[in-house]
Amino acid sequence: MMNARARTLIAATLLLGIVSGPAVAHATPGPVALSAKAPAPVFSTAPDAQALTKALEGVGAANEDATAALVRVGGSSGSWQGVSGVADLRTGRPALEQGRFRAGSVTKTFTAAVVLQLAAEGKVDLDKPVQGYLPGTFPDRFPSVSVRELLNHTSGIKPADGPGDAFEAQWDHRFDVTDPHDQIANALAQGPEFDPGSAQHYLNINYTVLGVLIEKLTGTAYEEQVDRRILRPLGLRQTSFPGRTQTRIPGPYNHGYQAVPRPDGSTELRDVSVWNSSDRWAAGDIISTTADLERFTVALFSGRVVPRAQLEEMFTIPAVKDVESGADAVLTAGLSRIVMPDGTEVWGKSGSRYGYSTGIGGTRDLSRSLVYSVNSTDAKSEEMNPVVRNLLMAALTRQSN
Repeated sequence: MMNARARTLIAATLLLGIVSGPAVAHATPGPVALSAKAPAPVFSTAPDAQALTKALEGVGAANEDATAALVRVGGSSGSWQGVSGVADLRTGRPALEQGRFRAGSVTKTFTAAVVLQLAAEGKVDLDKPVQGYLPGTFPDRFPSVSVRELLNHTSGIKPADGPGDAFEAQWDHRFDVTDPHDQIANALAQGPEFDPGSAQHYLNINYTVLGVLIEKLTGTAYEEQVDRRILRPLGLRQTSFPGRTQTRIPGPYNHGYQAVPRPDGSTELRDVSVWNSSDRWAAGDIISTTADLERFTVALFSGRVVPRAQLEEMFTIPAVKDVESGADAVLTAGLSRIVMPDGTEVWGKSGSRYGYSTGIGGTRDLSRSLVYSVNSTDAKSEEMNPVVRNLLMAALTRQSN
């Protein structure tokens, strides 16, 4: 497992130095006057191709931060696509623009979307305790946790035990097969971290519980529900789940590498592409491409995945504090609110697996969207990868006149 501060940084911030806006209590938006003039788009000019190209300069075998990068910028203001680096260090062949990758916690956005669909269908009430839907799962002494509190990470459930934060510990257990029910039992046995609904703490365990909830409510596998409800309707043919035993990325992919120090002081770039992701499951094991994730992001923000009434959950921040930093919460049901240094408000989700840093998001009006996959050599670092940072600045800040 990542340490707590790193988990919070990756989930709640997409850029060092950004400032989140004030927390927004859960509420129904007020009516809009029919005569009101449509607001101007957040982005009215095309993406800055020069800045984006510069952000990808030097990515490749000799770059200490990233071996490959795939980027798609879209929206009503225009589009831009870029690819840089190598697909693998052994051959040095160019990075594959349609290469697949492990998208990490971007999985949570898919999971949240399915839960919100079920809510729209009346199969689950977000305000009701999850204990009522999963009888026998929670200890009797555990306080009530609503489905909404799982979605926005305010449940107070502690993380399940794992092999440890260090890369080598994770590496030694990379082929372990993990059962989500065992993880949940382990986490709940530790008791709550805080009263449910009183604080926010970004943890995978919330979405592991939601994965089990989806299976209980539908009577079918979590992966089947995501496939039937999202992947097939949107034509996301390059997106898949590895399942509990698959360790390889199916189809063509850009290899992921982790920088590992050697005893002599040099650094090894170890290929970490082959890995069992069952410990992340509904919280972080999806495999995709930038084209598929762009299509998903646009459809989601457009209200074509989750009905608009339930979609508001993805743009509603609970009025609580982050349990570690003490700052206002920024996480929603499957997304996060980010305010760029120039004041631009964007919504998105990042994810990391060893060798891969991924992000999706954009402005709510879709005048600008961004999807990236950067083959970071230290994807689990507490520090923002410089390539990712430069891409975010180039894509999501407005050009000065």
